Amino acid sequence: MRRIVVIALVVGVVGLAGCVGPGALEDGDGVEPDKEAGTVEVTGQLETHHIDVGQADATLIRTPADETILIDSGGWRQDGSDVIEYLDEQGVDRIDHLVATHPHADHIGGHAAIIEAFETDHDGIGTVYDAGVPHTSQTYENYLDAVDEHGHELQIVRSGDELPLAGQNVTATVLNPPEGADGADLHDASVGVLIEFGDVRYLTTGDAEQEVEAQLLERWAGELDADIYQAGHHGSSTSSSEAFLDAVDPEIAIISSALDSQYGHPHDETLEAFADREIETYWTGTHGDVVVTTDGSTVDVTTTEAAPTDPTELLGVKSEAASEAIDPRAAIGVIG
Repeated sequence: MRRIVVIALVVGVVGLAGCVGPGALEDGDGVEPDKEAGTVEVTGQLETHHIDVGQADATLIRTPADETILIDSGGWRQDGSDVIEYLDEQGVDRIDHLVATHPHADHIGGHAAIIEAFETDHDGIGTVYDAGVPHTSQTYENYLDAVDEHGHELQIVRSGDELPLAGQNVTATVLNPPEGADGADLHDASVGVLIEFGDVRYLTTGDAEQEVEAQLLERWAGELDADIYQAGHHGSSTSSSEAFLDAVDPEIAIISSALDSQYGHPHDETLEAFADREIETYWTGTHGDVVVTTDGSTVDVTTTEAAPTDPTELLGVKSEAASEAIDPRAAIGVIG
């Protein structure tokens, strides 16, 4: 389905949480989507913060009850420092649900440091969720050590599980991995989550690739439609298949990857597929931190950098930046 979306861009904002919502909107505030309202009354706002962590992933979700979910924690080189700084800026003192989509270091690179920081200097960690597939890296071992040191047990999730969120108007359903996942391919074991608040649905699939997307189409046929989609595998062409995009049919896509991604993320094919479907596209490499806020009906987007949201324009920015070997934001005049 298609929604009427109100877009608000805020450049150079540090405390984003205070700038999202009705006070930050421009003309056209309160535009209603064309879908009939749901039967469950919703109040408050749901925020998804896509933190700019370079060639990595980290997403903070705040529910209307101010419950927090952190899905992934950035890369190992930053060791959680940039995510912890962002959480502090947002006034987050407790992480109620800490999710590791899969054990690659660009997704759990900050888990150990974040667990240590929040258990030592903040109000702690609630539950730690994991796909339950092991890895041999030191980053993964450090994560497990931090879990053990602070008395947590990993909550292994499987398709069909739900995170126990406070209140009755927000649900977070695990779509992947399925029962029997053996971790032969860590990407395919990625924890995928569908979050629903009122009439608005948000989908994230970690680094799950097209084979898993095909399985999701079978397992969750007719239930994958989402208004906001975090592009799988940092915008790689190994994810976001044509059939999957057709089923999800998002209005907004967010890509988390570096300005100078060594993997060429987002891939041209992905941006072209988004362009074909006229999907409003945000890329942390050009937009910086991307915050999506919804009251369960309308959707607002705030970014720390101004940049095009037309995927065709982003494709041009990417191409020009690559050819000139410069920062893509310089190519569009965002920075000098």
